[in-house]
Amino acid sequence: MLTSLLLTGGFALMGAGIGAGIVAIGAGLGIGRIGGQAMEGIARQPEAAGKIQTAMLIIAALIEVVSLFAVVVCLLIALNGNLTF
Repeated sequence: MLTSLLLTGGFALMGAGIGAGIVAIGAGLGIGRIGGQAMEGIARQPEAAGKIQTAMLIIAALIEVVSLFAVVVCLLIALNGNLTF
């Protein structure tokens, strides 16, 4: 009985760590892609730089919020996995 509880807690910690890592990679790739595409759009149409920059910042903020939420969920999973008896 005790070993199954320890395994459950270990799997929860491992899953939370992997999940947080995937979230960080995904957010970094998403924001990098947004920045690159925005710079390409500004290079193609310099007169639309203000609109493109505004849209880029809003989308980057939304990506950050979603990634923060996912990291909090991973943290809750990690803490809950340790507290199961």
